[in-house]
Amino acid sequence: MRDTVIVFARAPRLGTVKRRLARDIGDRAALRFHRDTLVRLLRSLLAERRFQTVLAITPDGARDRLPLRVGRIGQGRGDIGVRMDRACRRFPRGRVAIIGCDIPEAGAGDVLAAFKALGRAAAVFGPAADGGYWLVGLGSRRPARPFANTRWSTRHALADTLVNFRGRPVALLRTLNDVDTVADWRGQSGRSSPGTGSAVLALARMWPKSPGLARAARSAR
Repeated sequence: MRDTVIVFARAPRLGTVKRRLARDIGDRAALRFHRDTLVRLLRSLLAERRFQTVLAITPDGARDRLPLRVGRIGQGRGDIGVRMDRACRRFPRGRVAIIGCDIPEAGAGDVLAAFKALGRAAAVFGPAADGGYWLVGLGSRRPARPFANTRWSTRHALADTLVNFRGRPVALLRTLNDVDTVADWRGQSGRSSPGTGSAVLALARMWPKSPGLARAARSAR
């Protein structure tokens, strides 16, 4: 059975994505960041033939108009744990990974590392610096409720989820940072991820009146 990676994403629509980031840089700049980061991730994953890539979009049936061809599924209703569990159950016999789309540094190499780790572990997580996680990978033998009782969007999210895997071997990937605020974005510009700093500068040129973008651009130079 071929391994599957599912990219969880909100449909790129003005005013509905990266709302905390948008408070500082504006809705249009936040939309551009969201869309560009999603497209960059999908292109990296689709270039790798050792697993199949699926895009799980919300809201269901949204027209995303992305410039690439990728299989799509809906996320359905419920909190993020319910939706991730539902997505994993679509692929019950193989190994499956779910990755978020707001980690500029993540790419196909991380997904390959996750599937390699699942050769000896029941689950693998990509920890986020804020206590959550940007990737989860599961083997074919999974807990009945792998994401139960998790306090989402808090520093407890990873720890809560790990409780559901008690007694099972779990592997951890590298710790990365998601981008929710201009401070997060500024921090990304100082890292080695290719294109991140240039993306900040490009957006600052497109929306020069955004004070948050201007500050981030100065840090990216």
